[in-house]
Formats: sequence, C-alpha cells, structure tokens
Amino acid sequence: MTLESDVSDLWRRYEGGLSAAETTADDVAVLDDFLAALEAGEVRAAEKTGDDVTSWEANEWVKRGILLNFGLRETEPREYGGVTYYDVLPLRNTDDLAERGTRNTPDGTVLRRGAYLGSDCILMSPSFLNMGAYVGDGTLVDSCDTVGSCAQIGADVKLGANTLIGGVLEPIEDAPVVIEDGVSLGAGCRVTSGFRVGEGSIVGENTLLTPRIPVYDLVEEEVIYGHLPGERRAFTRMVESSVGDHDLFEGGAYKPAVVATHVEEETLEATRREGALRE
Repeated sequence: MTLESDVSDLWRRYEGGLSAAETTADDVAVLDDFLAALEAGEVRAAEKTGDDVTSWEANEWVKRGILLNFGLRETEPREYGGVTYYDVLPLRNTDDLAERGTRNTPDGTVLRRGAYLGSDCILMSPSFLNMGAYVGDGTLVDSCDTVGSCAQIGADVKLGANTLIGGVLEPIEDAPVVIEDGVSLGAGCRVTSGFRVGEGSIVGENTLLTPRIPVYDLVEEEVIYGHLPGERRAFTRMVESSVGDHDLFEGGAYKPAVVATHVEEETLEATRREGALRE
C-alpha cells in the first residue's frame, strides 16, 4: 500500500461516516505519515504539468489528506510559549530548519503541521504558514505575512511585509494560489482565490491579485483573468466601472484593475539590492 492509497481509503471511510472518535491507531498513523511527507516536501497540494503558469493542477488526494487531518482529529488543549490554545494539531517541529540554513525570528513565526520550508529561507516575525503550504529554497517571508493552506511558493521569492497569500482546500479540485520562482511581491499585496503569478514577475505594493480582477497585459496586448504571466511588472490602476451609469453615482465610478508591463532594468536592480540584504 502507498501513502496515496492509504489516504484514499481513509477518505472513502470518512465519506461513509467515519468520525474522529472512531479512528484507530492505524488511522492516526496514516494521518501522521501524511503530515511528515508534506513537511519533507515529498508530496504537494499542486504540481505544474506544463511550461506555462496556467498549467498548475491540484493533487486531489493531497488536499483530501489535509481535510482528513481536520475531520478525523479531536480538538485538544495545547501549550506554546506558556499559552494554552485549542486546535486539532500541534505546531510544526522546527528542529530540521537549522540543518538546511533556514531561520525564523522570535517571537511569533508560527508554522502549522504539514507546512514545508526549503533551504536558506527566512521567516520574519510575526508570520504564519498554514497546513499544506509549500515554501521553496531561498524565499523570504516577511513580517505580518500569511501563507494560506496549500499555497505553493517557489524558490527565491520575496513576500513583502504584510502580504496575504490565500489558501484553498475546497473545492478539492481547484488549484491553490501559486507564486512561481523569482517573484517579488511588494508590501501589502494580496493574492487570493487560486491566482497564479508567473516566474520572475515583480508586483508593486498593495496590489490585489484575484481572478475577479482583470489583468491588462500590455506586453501581449490582452486582458486576462486568474494569472499574471512571467517576467511582468504589475501594479494597480483604477478603470471605469459600469456601475457609474447608475443615478446614485455622480461623476462616474471606478474599479481596481492590474496593469502588467515589461520588467525594466531599474526595477530588477532594486530587487537585486533587496536580495543582497538576505545574504
């Protein structure tokens, strides 16, 4: 039996009515082995199946395994830093970080079980990584950042301070938020609802990236939804909204949009200087 087949079998029993109170020691062992595989980077909630950023697909069985860890465990009182909290899982053990050159600053870098961290990462306090999140080598997670459940963050990514990377568990077939290698997100960015950011893109601060907001790609001269192509410089602009035709709006109404252009050399130089601070 493989881990995937064990999880799939447990999922069938869960859909048939299996409860947390009815789980056996063998069932819990499957759940624990699954979390260990996530933390080791051996399984991921989504994988890239082609060359384009739009080719990411969810691993349905992995997302089911994460849901099982919520549905088949009892909420218990737990201790951290002298504080009692209540959850289905303890926090992730971080003893493996030092051997990979990854560091997290005190106090308040919270890693939930099932989160993966690569080598040479930096987690600034406070920050939060949820179950199923994957963070690649050399990535900086800055202060007040949240990386949601199943979010896939590539290598050498910079998440600016106060950045929110949304998570997704249901529907199970939907791919989570993806930030590919070499991306830089400015402070205050929000990336939600399965939006995908292509490799090497640089996103201006306070930009909202979500499938409901259009991306005006000036490079290919097209309007796209749900993803930002690679090697783009993106920022928020306001465009006219049809709501402005309503009598209640005097002088028109506007809605947010994202404009994407070529990455300029000056922008790359600024990003390289910021990267030097992580050495």
